[in-house]
Formats: sequence, C-alpha cells, structure tokens
Amino acid sequence: MAGLLLETLRGTNGETRPVWFMRQAGRYLPEYRALRAEKGGFLALVYDAEAAAEITLQPIRRFGFDGAILFSDILIVPYAMGQDLQFLVGEGPHLSPRLVDTALSSLAAVPSRLDPIYETVARVKAGIGSDRTLLGFAGSPWTVATYMVAGEGSRDQHDTRALAYRDPAAMQAIIDAIVAVTVDYLAGQIAAGAEAVQLFDSWAGSLAPAEFERWVIAPNAAIVSQLRARCPGVPIIGFPKGSGEKLPAYARETKVDVLGLDETVDPTWAHRNLPEGLPVQGNLDPLLLLAGGEELERQTRRILDAFADRPHVFNLGHGIGQTTPIDNVSTALATVRGWRRP
Repeated sequence: MAGLLLETLRGTNGETRPVWFMRQAGRYLPEYRALRAEKGGFLALVYDAEAAAEITLQPIRRFGFDGAILFSDILIVPYAMGQDLQFLVGEGPHLSPRLVDTALSSLAAVPSRLDPIYETVARVKAGIGSDRTLLGFAGSPWTVATYMVAGEGSRDQHDTRALAYRDPAAMQAIIDAIVAVTVDYLAGQIAAGAEAVQLFDSWAGSLAPAEFERWVIAPNAAIVSQLRARCPGVPIIGFPKGSGEKLPAYARETKVDVLGLDETVDPTWAHRNLPEGLPVQGNLDPLLLLAGGEELERQTRRILDAFADRPHVFNLGHGIGQTTPIDNVSTALATVRGWRRP
C-alpha cells in the first residue's frame, strides 16, 4: 500500500498532509555533522553509498518525515558528462573546464560516475519502510547549465545568460545533452527504487519570459515526456524557483505531476491560478522555520488552509538552513500533523 506522500503526489486530496523538507538531510542535524567529520568532504560522502544512505535516512528516524530525499547533488550530472567536480571549503562547487570557454564536444563522458548514486537509492529503499516514499532528484537543465558554463554558482547567471543570447545553438546543444543524461539518470534512480522524482530549477527565476520558455519550459517538458514513457506512473515534481507569474504556463506546458512553489508565491494566488486539481508542494519560508515562534505556526496553518481544496505536500520554499533549530522543525511538523482538511 502506498504511503500518504505517494498517494498525494498521485493526486489524492486526503484529510491530512504529507510533509518533507528540501535539504532535510544535512548540516542542521548533529548526526550528519558527526558522520561528515568522520568521513571527510561532501563529494566523498555522496560517493560512499553506505554513508549517503545513512544520511538520507537520518531525518526519517528523527522526525518521521513522509518522504526521504536522496542525499546527493545536482552536479553529479555534469560530473558524469565529463567535467571535473570539486567542492572547495568556503567556496562551494567548482566545475572544470568551464563551457564558457571550452566546447561541449571536448568533454569525455564518464557514465559510471552515476552508479554509486543508484547503489545509495537501493540501500535507502531497503531500509525506508513501505509507509515512506523515496524521492530521487536531478537538477533541471537550465540550472545545471549555469554551473557547467560558468564553472561555479553566481548571483545572476551572467555568463550563461549571455551565452544563450550570443550563441543560442551552442546553448541548445548543452541543454539537449543535459536532458539526455538527466532522463537516463532519473530512470536509473527509479529502477533502483525511487518512487517519485523532483526536478530542481533553482535559477529558473533569472530568465526573461521568452528565454524561460526556451530554457526552462521546453527542456523540462522533454524530460517529463521521455521519463514518463520510460517509467509510467512515477510522479514527477517540477520546482522552478523564482518563476512567479510564469508558474501556470510552466505547469500546463511541462505537464509535471506536481508543482513545487517557493516562499515568494502567495498560496491563495497559486490555488486560484494553477490548473484545477494539480497537486502542489510548498511553501514555508526557510527563514521562518529558522526564526520559529508563533508566526511559524500561524504561517504553517495559513499555507495548509490555502491549499485545502487540492492535493498538497507541505514543504519549504527552498532548502532548510544549516543553523535551523531542531525544535523549530519539530514545531512545524506538529502543526502539520495536527491539521485536518475542513
């Protein structure tokens, strides 16, 4: 029997709400910090399937979330496409060579770099229990491309946006290559035991409308179509952060099964403007979870009430912050668990 989260992702509007938090496995947990101190750097953890599975399961044991999100990183895809990947202390991820000054054709793919991730999925699946849902994920092509082109994260994605205007054919080739690897990658996660998958487009909000259509909607629609043909019945969550008023078009044109909403989206507006019956996920501000207090409980209930008439997975508007107090997580969860659909 499917758990509450999987049923909701499939479109059931139950009396209660499932809940999981983006980045729920990570630095705010003392058990994670202890394991990382023992094992070493971030990439070493990702590629240690036993450790990565343990990290994925840690928040399930502590909080009883309805879903476990695979512990990995969106940059595993460019790593498998042939770029070198490093996580530098205090600087974040670095990819080389940068595609802003190197041709995509110069990369030599290393698809075996995906295999340890599948092993992690299988290990989590074996230990999660039938009442919890295992979520796989990948970065959406535009967001992954921003790192591949610039070699690192940036505030405005200048290099990638400029390349897309200057040489759209080169940009299209990068996007198409990412789409192909991502479909294979997500299908591999599903074969290993993932029951639903999420596409993270963290930088979708940086694009003008016409560019959004080309670099966000079109490639995500391609992934959804191809993955659905290969893995029918597996829910696909789309999370185009920062998309605002473009969300209804994204939902209609990509045909994702579930739409993730960031904290800037008004739940009342979303319910009124999104396709009727489309399941949504979100969208508590991660900073409110960090701050806590009565406002945390009030806003949690406000979001739950706003989406009472459609399937809703309670989540954050983005990832949980590393200094978030554990007690605040427990408070939010208790509020969600105590809510009932009118």
